[in-house]
Amino acid sequence: MNTNKNEKFNAKTETHDGVCTVYLTGELDLSVAPEFRLVMEPLVDNKEQDLIINMKDLKYIDSTGIGILLSVLKARHGMEARFEVQEVPAQIQKLFDMTGIAKFFVSQKNSQ
Repeated sequence: MNTNKNEKFNAKTETHDGVCTVYLTGELDLSVAPEFRLVMEPLVDNKEQDLIINMKDLKYIDSTGIGILLSVLKARHGMEARFEVQEVPAQIQKLFDMTGIAKFFVSQKNSQ
């Protein structure tokens, strides 16, 4: 369990031209999962707009955070609505690769 409070979690949303982007910062873990769910719930069901999660400033994610992302993915897939993750940091991408979930996310990466 990470006790470092220097990486406070935040989820900021921006909507432009039918695309809602959620910018995640800090650490997404069990302690902030309810906050993340509250942000995501109204966005997931809006089939009329694309949903993107930008992880550029996310420092850490645990299994609870991954579980929420997978539930969003499942809901959006069932509605045939677009969902993708963008700018996944290397350490989080490695976790996604190791757990086998990377293949389920449409991911737009930074140019090399």
